[in-house]
Amino acid sequence: MKTILYVRTSTAEQTIEHQETQAIDAGYQIDQVISDFAVSGVTVRFAERPQAPRLFDMLRPGDVLIVRWVDRLGRDYDDVTNTIRTFMSMGVVIRTIINGFVFDGASTDPVQKAIRDSLIAFMAATAQAQSEATKSAQLAGIKHALQSDSAGHKYKGKKPSYTREIYVGVQSMLGLNSGTVSDVAREFGLSRQVVLRIRDTPDAAERALTRWGM
Repeated sequence: MKTILYVRTSTAEQTIEHQETQAIDAGYQIDQVISDFAVSGVTVRFAERPQAPRLFDMLRPGDVLIVRWVDRLGRDYDDVTNTIRTFMSMGVVIRTIINGFVFDGASTDPVQKAIRDSLIAFMAATAQAQSEATKSAQLAGIKHALQSDSAGHKYKGKKPSYTREIYVGVQSMLGLNSGTVSDVAREFGLSRQVVLRIRDTPDAAERALTRWGM
């Protein structure tokens, strides 16, 4: 059996090394890293990514597939759930770095299967919400840029110290009660003050991201 880390990066802030370090810090022993670089999770289905065929070919029953979060496995609800179920049908166990979720198709207990399937549905829905928020923010950023004067004098406020992906991840982790504010801050490399700001004034945090087209 082997443990494969799948990494998808779409921005300069998302690095292969960072996600690999997160996996190692979470206690995983990685045998191999498979990465899709500069691939959008908003528009590209998992099966259409360059490394997807390689993953399907190399993974065997009992192997473990590590991903940072379920949004690495598809662009929307249907894509994420289909990808997870396909891997489970192959006997592959999927584990997430964030929250430490485990999706294993070997379970035969109906209650455990119901809990697993409900969790898959919830996490996939959250991933789609993130995708839609990203698309909305991109459109808002374009609109904002067009409305600015040619000298760029329109004041946008201080640039957020977090990306939209991190913003959604922080909200998800807080919403699932998956750790203290300090735990969340360490997970995403933020200060406690920033995490508290996202928690207590999410609308303001969202507007800041939108103003900067993030």
